[in-house]
Amino acid sequence: MSAIMQSIDKPAAKAAAATTAGAATATSATGAQAAAIPAQQKQQQQEAAKAGSANGKSGGRFSVRALARAAVPPVLGVLFLCLVWEIVSYKNNGIPSPMTTLKAAAELFADPFYSNGPNDQGIGWNVLASLQRVAIGFGMAALVGIPLGFMIGRFKFLSGMFNPIISLLKPVSPLAWLPIGLLVFKAADPAAIWAIFICSIWPMIINTAIGVQRVPQDYMNVARVLNLSEWKVITRILFPSVLPYMLTGVRLAIGTAWLVIVAAEMLTGGVGIGFWVWDEWNNLNVAHIIIAIVIIGVVGLVLEQLLVGLAKAFTYEDVKN
Repeated sequence: MSAIMQSIDKPAAKAAAATTAGAATATSATGAQAAAIPAQQKQQQQEAAKAGSANGKSGGRFSVRALARAAVPPVLGVLFLCLVWEIVSYKNNGIPSPMTTLKAAAELFADPFYSNGPNDQGIGWNVLASLQRVAIGFGMAALVGIPLGFMIGRFKFLSGMFNPIISLLKPVSPLAWLPIGLLVFKAADPAAIWAIFICSIWPMIINTAIGVQRVPQDYMNVARVLNLSEWKVITRILFPSVLPYMLTGVRLAIGTAWLVIVAAEMLTGGVGIGFWVWDEWNNLNVAHIIIAIVIIGVVGLVLEQLLVGLAKAFTYEDVKN
């Protein structure tokens, strides 16, 4: 019996010894791995630092290359325009060449804010006068158009009532509104501001109304469940969602307002960039007319880019994309 027990205990003892040896081996291997981890981490950090410095250098080269790639096409476009301009001026003596226009611009901008009377002022005063009229007319259009767009988009009855009027009046030329302003206000400045107001209000109304109509219905259902007041619905739900659409309408409206004031001032007279262009035409000073065209374009571009930046700052990422 004891012999049998000894024969059984020997394999068990061997297995236990093997298990103990395996555990010791695993423990030593684990300790070795644990000791190797800091060294591996240090090596990985060094490799990452080298890769980062290499990427920084390549990123710098890439940024310069990207900048050159972005700048070359506009420069080539300007050079092409100047070439066409030079050819046209060579064929037609009435149109000044680019160099002649550049010299006239240098003389003009040497003193842009001179004043020799109400009808003889520098280009700077004329631009400021036009911007002042645009600010008044555009501001009035925003104060009326944005709330009206909210109401049209919020209530179907108002949408059905105003949509035919908007569709009828939106395509009307600004010059067609100017005589109405002169008849009502009996003065040139209010008439020009009226033309700006009536022409720039439509983009703000339409885009704001579209933004309100595109607010997800789930938001409105939550507001209904929470029993929110109409004021809280507008300020907490509608306004944040509609803001990108509203700013798009504002951006379109400022471009329209700047176009309108140039046309209106040509007819009403006084101080302003439009009147200045017409006055230079009467003096047959084509170089100054070309300079005014460039100034009008630059001012319009600056106004639009300012509002584009404002719109991007308040636009959600999904709307941007």
